[in-house]
Amino acid sequence: MGSIQRPREVDVLIIGGGFGGFSQWKRIKDLNIGLTVKIYEKAPESGGIWYWNCYPGARVDSDFPAYQLFDKELWSTFTFSERFPGGPELREYFKHVEKTWNITPDIEYNKTVTGAAWISTQHFWKVLCEDGTVTYCKWLLSCLGLGSTTNMPSFPGMEKFKGEVFHTARWPQGGVGLKGKRVAVVGTGASGVQVIQEIGDEVDHLTIYQRTPNLCMPMSQRKLYPQEEEVKKKMGKYENSFDTCRVSFAGNEDYAILRSGMDDTPEQRKELFDRLWVYGGFTFWQGSYYDLLTNLETNNEVYKYWRSRVLERIKDPKKQELLAPEKAPHPWGTKRPSLEQRYYEVVDQDHIDIIDISASPIVSFGERGLITKEEGEVPVDIIILATGFDSTLSISALNIVGIDGETIQDHWRNGPRSSMGIAIPGFPNLFYLYGTQAPSAFSNGPSLNQLQAEWVAETIKACEKEGVTSFEARKEMEDQWIELLQSEWSKTLFTKAKSWYNGSNIPGKKVEGKFWIGGIPTYMEWLKKSNENDHQGWIKQKRVLKM
Repeated sequence: MGSIQRPREVDVLIIGGGFGGFSQWKRIKDLNIGLTVKIYEKAPESGGIWYWNCYPGARVDSDFPAYQLFDKELWSTFTFSERFPGGPELREYFKHVEKTWNITPDIEYNKTVTGAAWISTQHFWKVLCEDGTVTYCKWLLSCLGLGSTTNMPSFPGMEKFKGEVFHTARWPQGGVGLKGKRVAVVGTGASGVQVIQEIGDEVDHLTIYQRTPNLCMPMSQRKLYPQEEEVKKKMGKYENSFDTCRVSFAGNEDYAILRSGMDDTPEQRKELFDRLWVYGGFTFWQGSYYDLLTNLETNNEVYKYWRSRVLERIKDPKKQELLAPEKAPHPWGTKRPSLEQRYYEVVDQDHIDIIDISASPIVSFGERGLITKEEGEVPVDIIILATGFDSTLSISALNIVGIDGETIQDHWRNGPRSSMGIAIPGFPNLFYLYGTQAPSAFSNGPSLNQLQAEWVAETIKACEKEGVTSFEARKEMEDQWIELLQSEWSKTLFTKAKSWYNGSNIPGKKVEGKFWIGGIPTYMEWLKKSNENDHQGWIKQKRVLKM
């Protein structure tokens, strides 16, 4: 590629204008060491996933007030209206952040990064964009998160279908007219559950294509009243909540019960389960017994209780077995359970059918609808693909070329490999937030993004102070992290389930633990230790200028 004579255009380039990108921008700016920063966002607005998540019923599933940035300047002047805010309100929140922090001069919208190459002679990144522009930067920070690469299934005959097909991750910004239509929904993950309970009452007929039942928990949604929230703010309750988010396992206010479920009597277990169930949110999952996800006996007790509560809400015997089967399809909680508001009541209606595609697989698309092995072709007007994301791609979906011409795709040919889910050997001065091999899948997004962004900013500050121009993860640290991650994963019941947690939602993907299962505190301790003793986990170099 030759020597680059021109100076770099920006010190720090951030890809993505969501929680990660905004958190990282703020932490870099707050260093006050003169670094120039730019954010490139491919959407026409900020919000990251909350720009694209505009399908019916889209809303956050992390409990209030954890799902926001912890900056007092922001939360003191913005109050959400619901315990679990919806997509439109999240968009308004991002506008508030952008205005309050004055991010506008440093962000470019409709700017899609397609690739980057490390210039070893200059210790710069050359970044390419879809519009043909080139940017040179010293530090390249990917804040694409887990939901940047759509999992678009490839069914035979998709081109034959005469109706309309939409993916929840790329829903038209202007919406879709569904009232009175015959609709099919493929997938019952988080987006599928949200869509189904939202549109079930307005469509003429709904056919749900379900491979595995979603073992949903009650959201227990409620309105937030501004006057009450202002009192909480003045009393310091928001700040206390955010302090807890920084040190808890999942970056929220839930703590596991520090005893085994089998140490309690049946009556004691029921009392606990009743309390957690009524409270709602992820507390039934994350605030239960500590051995819920390691002890099959405890897990079975949770499933029995869960099933009893769900069966109370479904009258149709066939749907009871499809939605809450007598035998658990997998250990409870080892596939991400969704939060629902009235999912089971909606699905129980006569004009809604469920096709079990584990027993009757989808063979192909037909002109009128999907064709399954047993039911044949079911005529519909609209097909909604609620098939989620390939959560292990994100940064590797970009054509990023590191030292010696290796791409991240090359480095990950046998599965993701990284140093602590934040950097990759052979790719200096490149960090990624809220991605694979970090605790991302088991964390409240804003919490982990902010903690990682703080670490990245402090690391960059140390390098700038020392005159370090190339900062690269050591291969030994990567090997150690992979071994530890898989060891911790093997101790859990997650190994007994097929999910996006281990890549089994993508055909051909290597099935293994894709995320750190040990919680945020242990993860942040590893990051901290890697920077001790003169950054023992990293290779540091200073560019030598030739005369």
